[in-house]
Amino acid sequence: MILEPLSPGQDLPAALPADVTALFASNRAFHRLSGDFPDPDHITPEQVGQALAAELAVPGAEALLARCAQGRLVGLAVTLAHHPDPADPDPWIGLLMVHAAEHGKGYGRTFAELVENRFRAQGRSAVRLGVLDNNPRALAFWTALGYRTIAHRPDRALGRPCAVLRKVLRTPRRAAGAWEGGSGTAASPA
Repeated sequence: MILEPLSPGQDLPAALPADVTALFASNRAFHRLSGDFPDPDHITPEQVGQALAAELAVPGAEALLARCAQGRLVGLAVTLAHHPDPADPDPWIGLLMVHAAEHGKGYGRTFAELVENRFRAQGRSAVRLGVLDNNPRALAFWTALGYRTIAHRPDRALGRPCAVLRKVLRTPRRAAGAWEGGSGTAASPA
């Protein structure tokens, strides 16, 4: 899998808005739960562009495109280097979405691991994310990856009830190939 960071204001490939819109539109079930779009069955490039622009306008935000080996767009993640609450030291995964046609093929797990590796390379020791309470499939996905619920609270954007999850990011020992540290916990932002 290849990660491609998107920067605000960069020149985007001509096909990208259509590809990203198709990615969002493929996840209708999630958008019905989240309420992020007025009509999950008719998501437009303009709506997706506005949503991404709003995400990237937050200081420390980054969007990452995930492409399979053949170059096809299979996912998008939005991360936040620092939570707006200064008491929260961890970076956040604000969104990790895989094209619905690719669910169950391991792309989500691989994508999450690559995002975690980016945070490890930055010297970060843990990462957080929020899962809407009405999305048990997402909760099962993240807990299977080692994230642990640390709190329940409304999300900052729309006040939706969610679980906050956190994962400690261990670094591999170079010589032995084993993970440093003992058992850990995981967390996420809301």
